[in-house]
Amino acid sequence: MMKEKFLFTAAILFCLLLLNKVNAQIPEGAKPASTNIRANDYPYILPDLRVAFKINAPNAGKVQIDLSRMYDMQKDEKGNWTVTTDPQVPGFHYYSLVIDGVKVSDPASETFYGTGRMSSAIDIPETGVDFYAIKDVPHGDIRSKSYFSKTTGTWRNVNIYTPPGYDSYTKKSYPVLYIQHGGGEDERGWAVQGKTNIILDNLIAEGKARPMIVVIPNGNVSKPGSSAVGYTEEAMTNFKEEIFENVIPFIEKNYRAKKGAANRAISGLSMGGGQAFYTGLRNPDAFAYVGVFSSGIFGGIARQPGAPEFDAEKAIPGILTKAESFNKKLKLFYISVGEQDPRIDYTKKMIETFRSNGLKVEFNSFPGGHEWQVWRKSLHDFAQKLFR
Repeated sequence: MMKEKFLFTAAILFCLLLLNKVNAQIPEGAKPASTNIRANDYPYILPDLRVAFKINAPNAGKVQIDLSRMYDMQKDEKGNWTVTTDPQVPGFHYYSLVIDGVKVSDPASETFYGTGRMSSAIDIPETGVDFYAIKDVPHGDIRSKSYFSKTTGTWRNVNIYTPPGYDSYTKKSYPVLYIQHGGGEDERGWAVQGKTNIILDNLIAEGKARPMIVVIPNGNVSKPGSSAVGYTEEAMTNFKEEIFENVIPFIEKNYRAKKGAANRAISGLSMGGGQAFYTGLRNPDAFAYVGVFSSGIFGGIARQPGAPEFDAEKAIPGILTKAESFNKKLKLFYISVGEQDPRIDYTKKMIETFRSNGLKVEFNSFPGGHEWQVWRKSLHDFAQKLFR
């Protein structure tokens, strides 16, 4: 029964691929989403940021769009299903088609690895914000490489941004930012959804950021015999081993990377923010710059029953009782979060605790929840403060 349902859904998707290119009557001022493929007209974004979807599925009993919430689509006599959503918050949002209860990707849209699977997504533009738009400036490269991890016993992928002119200035070396994705993502996150290369290209061209290498590894470290995930001590230990024993040696052997803490930064979003927090602050002799974006380590996410509240001094011995020693070693400890993220109050409270104990920390918040527009802005802000 399940096999028949999926075959039926696949047939519908083939029809959808053809439909979205058919002559669409887009209202004046509306624009097809930049994440559409093959110049499809649907979905399109209206000036007030509502999104219109149109799906041809004459044999389906129910079709929905799952975008921030579930929207029921309406069927016409030709078997076309349509819906216009509420105004969407600017930024990058995953969405799915739901056909008779089966959640699938939209063949009219690009797909991205996020939320633990390949998913459609739509990028809602933000008025006056263009720091992640491609401009007529010198461009660096995103290089996808494979290395063997002694920690996992497997070949793993890593994405590496090299700044404009890297291949021309063969005697020049660069500082390095190691940046981590969140849970349900991998090394593709910052390279694709995060638009790291475009953000850095524009900042470097404007003279607002130093030319740097940016390393985007896979933070999902499955060590043989270990099933640790998330913010557990074991998971953080596995990640630290992967970074110090495999990733950094690979980068410093194969790229013109400057060595030493003053030339290394580590940051990340959500789960990756927790990884940056633990790995960076426990090893200030290796990283002088630490950035934590929208992390749940301070609170604001569901905890396992009986799990203790976050204890900063226990997590990073001396961070509250010997704050001055961290201030001397760290050139920057940076924290950011979305203003509509349930983590914000917990984050602000922890920052107050840090500061009241003498720890220097820079904080910024941006409009939005737990999503990529906040993280793009976090990188844009953080990168300008590095290696000064």
